[in-house]
Amino acid sequence: MKLIKFGLAISLFVFSCLSLYCTTPSPGETTQPSVYSVKVDDTVTEGTARHIQRGIYLAERDQAEAVLILLNTPGGLVSATLDILQAMSSSNVPIITYVSPQGAIAASAGTFILINGHIAAMSPATTCGAAMPVTMASPGESPQAADQKTINFLAGHMKSIAGGRGRPADLAEKFVTENLALNNNEALEAGVVDINAADPADLLQKIDGMAVKTNAGDRRLATAGARITELPLNVNEQLIHLVSNPTFAMILLMIGIYGLIIGFYSPGFLLPEIAGSISLVLGLAGMGLFRGNLAAVFLILLGAGLLVAEFFTSTYGVLGVGGLVSIVLGIMFFPTEPLMPPAWFSAFKLLALGVGVVGALLMSTIIMGVSRIRRHKPVHGEDEFHNTAAYVVKELNPGGMVRLKGEMWQAVSKNGHTIGEGKKVKVLERQGLVLFVSPDINNNGTDAAKEEN
Repeated sequence: MKLIKFGLAISLFVFSCLSLYCTTPSPGETTQPSVYSVKVDDTVTEGTARHIQRGIYLAERDQAEAVLILLNTPGGLVSATLDILQAMSSSNVPIITYVSPQGAIAASAGTFILINGHIAAMSPATTCGAAMPVTMASPGESPQAADQKTINFLAGHMKSIAGGRGRPADLAEKFVTENLALNNNEALEAGVVDINAADPADLLQKIDGMAVKTNAGDRRLATAGARITELPLNVNEQLIHLVSNPTFAMILLMIGIYGLIIGFYSPGFLLPEIAGSISLVLGLAGMGLFRGNLAAVFLILLGAGLLVAEFFTSTYGVLGVGGLVSIVLGIMFFPTEPLMPPAWFSAFKLLALGVGVVGALLMSTIIMGVSRIRRHKPVHGEDEFHNTAAYVVKELNPGGMVRLKGEMWQAVSKNGHTIGEGKKVKVLERQGLVLFVSPDINNNGTDAAKEEN
């Protein structure tokens, strides 16, 4: 028995060795390198930052050769950009920034990300730069340069990033201070980027063998023929990307405010209240993910309060107009994101005006409806049955009973006259559950069975 167990153990040992030998690559055999790819083809938001952070984490975990960030963005949020730069600087895996495809741009916030790559590259017919911070101007005017303090801070940060990556710091500083823009050939000649490449595959072939210095130390790239693994935005990142976009956040906020107002004046339908509440929460959450003007928040709240007050008063639009003006101005001046592109600020002004137009239509509709209701006489109360015909079913002497609209009511003859059964009377007023009536002057002894009410 012992001999059998010994023989079985020897067999298992030999089988394990053979399996290990067969699965171990030979000295001349190499595995295909992997590169993780992340696309930034829209406004840089908090969702973009989390997307890039996840890509770097997965690349480090899976020991990928590099992370490739494909850039095509006009700019974005300052806080999100700084988070991205910090994640790139602390990465243990090489970061390759690449303006792609042909015709793409890496402006404003995109230039900061481009410069901070261990290797920076551009496709033909692409552009980088134009990173001067801007701010919202008065209605009718173009966006203006931000205050000098903001410009100096971002210019110094751009200069520091470029110097840390061995790129011309003084030239990089001009992206912020002078709004300098360079095409791919100019950027390559100036040393802002390291290489021009037609596509990602061409880029990986050209940078193969280049040495870079990461947070974990020096590393030589082996990217020739590497497998590119694309990392799309997951559901959480997509949601954060949407709500942290100032434009979408403001749309959600106004849907929330208008939805609650509609629900308040048409209770029982529930859909406006539910949709408005969800939109309001998402809008407020998004507003917390980008920089804003506190005074503009108070303008929006004041406007919402004036809209609500309008429907409790008979000002016929005075408070409502003031509320809409307050909301439009609040939306217009809320975002204070200096790295958003100038064209975005112009589009955001149109959004604010659109919110005002929609609000004006909504307010007009509600005010017209309220006015019609106010013109109608009350259908309940002391005057509910005023001048309505009724028929005596129990002699009024002076009290008795009448039939009114199929219901039996106590009634009293107003002048004390006796009115016989079946006679037609006119209701003068109602006090509680008692009707005060008088004989109908057209009373011809009409039978109560012919009552028409």
